[in-house]
Amino acid sequence: MKVYTKTGDKGTTALFGGTRVPKDHARIESYGTVDELNSHIGLIRDQEMNSHYKEILIEIQDRLFTVGAILATPPEKEVMKNGELRLKKLGIIESDIELLENEIDTMEEALPPMTHFVLPGGHTTVSYCHIARCVCRRAERLAVHLSHNEPVAEIAIKYLNRLSDYLFVLARKLSHDLNAAEIQWIPRK
Repeated sequence: MKVYTKTGDKGTTALFGGTRVPKDHARIESYGTVDELNSHIGLIRDQEMNSHYKEILIEIQDRLFTVGAILATPPEKEVMKNGELRLKKLGIIESDIELLENEIDTMEEALPPMTHFVLPGGHTTVSYCHIARCVCRRAERLAVHLSHNEPVAEIAIKYLNRLSDYLFVLARKLSHDLNAAEIQWIPRK
């Protein structure tokens, strides 16, 4: 199978199930941004850090492929012609969200309380986390936007919301682990 198919040369692409839509369709923007997020998380995972964080990031990347598949499947194509669910063996479940929440809680136990907003930076790895967090928020906004016009599994949006929280706390925890300066924003008086 060749990488190039030439089927998108006129600005359309296929969703799961074969429906063709313009490449700037909200569904494409949504799952394309999830794909971008997944790449940023891969960049974080490639940095020197505790192996536990790397394991969690691999799990997150796997879940993001699932979120992408959910977003790439229009509602009318969720059930195949044979009656089977197209994404039968895929899905985001509450335990995926609970994993993120448990990781957040564990990391926060080792961190001092926040008293101000945190400025992104202090270490390259921390900056990568903040970039991923911003891309995650954009993916969430696009999924919400899509949900105004077409059904989107609420749990996929919830997962993206919790993931952005996880990435923020991971940035703070890595700042702590790497002895990087965490600079808090202090408004002018």
